[in-house]
Amino acid sequence: MKSANLETMFHDALRDVYYAERKILKAMPKMARATQSTELREAMEKHRTETEGQIERIQQIFEMMGKRAQGKTCPAIDGIIEEGEEILENYRGSQALDAGIVASTQAVEHYEIARYGTLRAWAQALGMNDAVPLIEQSLAEETATDELMSRLAEQSVNPMAVQAA
Repeated sequence: MKSANLETMFHDALRDVYYAERKILKAMPKMARATQSTELREAMEKHRTETEGQIERIQQIFEMMGKRAQGKTCPAIDGIIEEGEEILENYRGSQALDAGIVASTQAVEHYEIARYGTLRAWAQALGMNDAVPLIEQSLAEETATDELMSRLAEQSVNPMAVQAA
């Protein structure tokens, strides 16, 4: 059994978010292709590039810890992605599809925001000062994407879905 301490929990959470980011990276192109809104598609493509950077930052933190970058299955993100795929199936061709894609994207972002917030707090507590700015950069990107999704939903995606109803 592993030694139960904060450093071990930090490592487990890092493995979790590494798995999640890689899984999200694979799911994003399908979601982006399904969107009807050019603005939403562009936002998702931009965030895909950011996600690649987030994966690289996680790998740097693994290196700082002297650990191999390895994911740990995350049932939560698997479930969120599965829900997103159901939305694609059930609403394909509908004006409501983009609203569902935004909702799915925000579910992912909220999960990531929670994980990165925890990782930042734990890194600070553990004195992992070199890891903190890397985590903060990813947290800022996730927060900005969540805010952008809210704006897109409120300004264009949701009104279009309502008009078509």
